Amino acid sequence: MNVRPFLLRATAVACLALAASSASAGLFDDEEARRAILELRQQVDSLKQVKSDKVDADRNLAEVAQRASEEAAQLRRGILDLQSQLETTRADVAKLRGQNEQLARDLSEFQRKQKDTDGALDDRLRKFEPLQVSVDGREFPAAPAEKKDYEANLAVFRKGDFAAATNGFVDFLNRNPQTGYRASALFWLGNAQYAGKDCKSALVNFRSMIALAPDHVHAPEALLTIASCQVEAKETKAARKTLEDIIATYPTTDAANAAKDRLGRMK
Repeated sequence: MNVRPFLLRATAVACLALAASSASAGLFDDEEARRAILELRQQVDSLKQVKSDKVDADRNLAEVAQRASEEAAQLRRGILDLQSQLETTRADVAKLRGQNEQLARDLSEFQRKQKDTDGALDDRLRKFEPLQVSVDGREFPAAPAEKKDYEANLAVFRKGDFAAATNGFVDFLNRNPQTGYRASALFWLGNAQYAGKDCKSALVNFRSMIALAPDHVHAPEALLTIASCQVEAKETKAARKTLEDIIATYPTTDAANAAKDRLGRMK
């Protein structure tokens, strides 16, 4: 409310009233004049109070508006700070998500490599783990490499390369002194030496084989070849004794039949 025009009008009314009071003193007595003046003063004071209240209200309103503006600015700053923190948090979360994904990939790659390593280790271990083998009716454990070497030397013998077979079996027995293949390897070594016309070495290995495994499936054949070496060395008496031992010890074998035939031809 704009009180300025109202105050001006009130002041003018008061002046007119005073002038009228002076001009017509005869119309009003002193008491009425004082009462009129007091009323005018009260009206002026009321108007002043209204003006003062309005000034205070305007001041309070300005203060409230200022505080509201400051609070709004502070709120905006807070919102901006929160937005900044939110963006930082989002960036951190994205970074962590990326790290987690990389860790997952690294873990997967590690597990794959570990699986490959375990597989390769198992393969290497299998090369050394004993196998249960069966050779010439005899069962025993043997290392994979041992089995491979024995079979390779036997293959060389069967191809007719007796010199290479002799060297191969000698090396095999030297490298595997406790092998379960020993009796069989001695038999084939003796045969390779006999085929190479080395009867002296063949006799040594055949006798070692029979002493080690007299019940070996090839023992009768070994004795028969010993008898052949003795015949070639013109040791007829020794050869006859060997043939008789075959018939007595292994009577049901093919070697015993062959021994009987040879004895018949020696008479």
